[in-house]
Amino acid sequence: MAVTTAPQSRCALGLTVKSGWAAAVLLTVVDRTPRVLAIRRVELSDPAVPESRQPYHDGFGTARKEGAALEKLLDSIQSFARQSLGQALADLGSQGTQLTGAALVVGSLTDPETIANEHMRIHGREGQLFRRVIENALTDRGVSFEIRRERDLWKLAAQTLAMSEASLRAKIGAIDRVPASPWRVEQKAAAVAAWLLLAGRKSPV
Repeated sequence: MAVTTAPQSRCALGLTVKSGWAAAVLLTVVDRTPRVLAIRRVELSDPAVPESRQPYHDGFGTARKEGAALEKLLDSIQSFARQSLGQALADLGSQGTQLTGAALVVGSLTDPETIANEHMRIHGREGQLFRRVIENALTDRGVSFEIRRERDLWKLAAQTLAMSEASLRAKIGAIDRVPASPWRVEQKAAAVAAWLLLAGRKSPV
């Protein structure tokens, strides 16, 4: 993980939750300008167990049956994700940052059991699973968090930060960050969520 130092900066961790992994961005704001301190891909499932990336799938569009095999996969994900995220938080903490909290960006907040289409329900279950393993890992370490739905994120952030959505997208696109690190849709969303969290905590940014 590439990290730039900002001792005792007030920071937030943005996490865009995907199936089996999350894009993590540690962000601070200086003079109303966001600055990325670290970018990391956090694995939430064991790369050595490929099925754990989509545990509710048993082939394309087919649900894995309930039973011991599924429970074993789910247990392995819980264990691996807590260790992986715990290490990520430890790495960030060693940089002298003051973590205000975390913001999770998710695709949906719909209860997957209410989704009629089986294939979409499978994806919904996996989205919920990986969101919850992050929530559990953060709670275990006393890190407060908030959840943002991805499709609402940019509009809400633009309103909160009092700028147009176009200006916000331009600012995030040109943000001060580690040049060698990826800066795709997932990382940008994580950065926006972290900035939004900081904007709502303690002092204006």
